[in-house]
Amino acid sequence: MNLEVDLGIKISNPFILASGILDENGYTIKKILESGAGAAVTKSIGMEERRGYEPPVVYENDPVFINAIGLSNPGIDNFGEEIKIALAAKKPVIGSVFGKTVEEFSLIARKMEQYGASAVELNLSCPHVNGYGMEIGSDPDLVNEIVSEVKSKINIPVYSKLSPNTSDIVEEAKAAEKSDALVLINTVKAMAIDIKAKKPVLSNIYGGMSGKAIKPVGIRYVYEIKRELNKKIIGVGGIENINDAVEYMMAGASAVQIGTVVYKYGKNIFNKMNNDLVNYMIDNNIDNIDELTGVALK
Repeated sequence: MNLEVDLGIKISNPFILASGILDENGYTIKKILESGAGAAVTKSIGMEERRGYEPPVVYENDPVFINAIGLSNPGIDNFGEEIKIALAAKKPVIGSVFGKTVEEFSLIARKMEQYGASAVELNLSCPHVNGYGMEIGSDPDLVNEIVSEVKSKINIPVYSKLSPNTSDIVEEAKAAEKSDALVLINTVKAMAIDIKAKKPVLSNIYGGMSGKAIKPVGIRYVYEIKRELNKKIIGVGGIENINDAVEYMMAGASAVQIGTVVYKYGKNIFNKMNNDLVNYMIDNNIDNIDELTGVALK
């Protein structure tokens, strides 16, 4: 039975740790990889150290999870050792990068490659930090320029993480078509209000919503963009069990990223996902994971 996925790099199974979840520390990433993840995406890393927002930065009311961390990170020049530590697990480590300009994206991506990252994920979709992410992802010409420039400067695969908050995610996907894979979707811009305190619960007011509640949005965009472009897609958003993962695959995803559910069930969720996928494939006479990709497309 073959669970291996080809995303420009070979991944032993389709379950990838999503960016922003237990992935700023090399030892933690290594433990996640040793616990069954096929690959892991680092926290989004920028040019320089960034503190992020003041607390409160997280709101949880299952199935809703909203965060506005503010892209806190140690900066690319302080992150190389963490990648080296994580790579000791002998599985792919994908470096998530963000920037304000084409030049910043390109420089950080090159440094990620120098530090040993297996692939680069361009964060073109953070919904809660001005000047980064979603604001860049909303400009198709800029997206195309960033992807083209990064692709021309590095020799490892480039993935583009896109936003469900833009006016036309299909146009965004077409602009990023030179990517080796598209990552769909980032969090949905959202907010919550504390009715006792009579104010927003997050210090930044707005945050990105993840968790089970956004799964139908993610499924829709994976299906729509796979049908439109037939690109390799990594699905992400609200995956808590094997049925969720298979749904994403049937919509067109070759692999999936798992994030918020790690907070609920811990790192062993990856081994469980692998075991449950094997059982699902046995029960349905499926020999190769690729047989699931896009079977629901019409």
